[in-house]
Amino acid sequence: MFRRKLTALDYHNPAGFNCKDETEFRNFIVWLEDQKIRHYKIEDRGNLRNIHSSDWPKFFEKYLRDVNCPFKIQDRQEAIDWLLGLAVRLEYGDNAEKYKDLVPDNSKTADNATKNAEPLINLDVNNPDFKAGVMALANLLQIQRHDDYLVMLKAIRILVQERLTQDAVAKANQTKEGLPVALDKHILGFDTGDAVLNEAAQIL
Repeated sequence: MFRRKLTALDYHNPAGFNCKDETEFRNFIVWLEDQKIRHYKIEDRGNLRNIHSSDWPKFFEKYLRDVNCPFKIQDRQEAIDWLLGLAVRLEYGDNAEKYKDLVPDNSKTADNATKNAEPLINLDVNNPDFKAGVMALANLLQIQRHDDYLVMLKAIRILVQERLTQDAVAKANQTKEGLPVALDKHILGFDTGDAVLNEAAQIL
């Protein structure tokens, strides 16, 4: 949930951060204030740094008020996300000159531009979530299964582009009226011995 912001802030373990672990959470708040937000003067951070104090939640609640966070201590995930957003804004403000001329990697070379033209090229085809999603779509759209999930995804994309565009759906929804056929003018060519069967055969 927080990985991208944590990575942007150079947090030591963006993928493994667990906000439900009380000690890890408190250490994280101290790190965020010490290294990134720096709202308090160094000498005023003592209460926040004392993570083993039973009064720490009270100090954290005060901290949230002091930085004008709209969330309460009970809304832990929302408060963390808001504090991370604040930290990213401050980090960018501190290093605006460093970041302002940066060009996204995908626009540096024509080679990368070609890659981006093919949206399926950077997918992790071994990811279980990816496989489950492709399989669910294939079942929903009644597309035949294939050992290569990328091939199935391309088939899904083709079907969606050809059959599920607004024009295609509108065309499919138009009622198609057939020409009326007079059955008595069509000669069956054989007799079943049953009038009902004869009529059914003419219809077929």
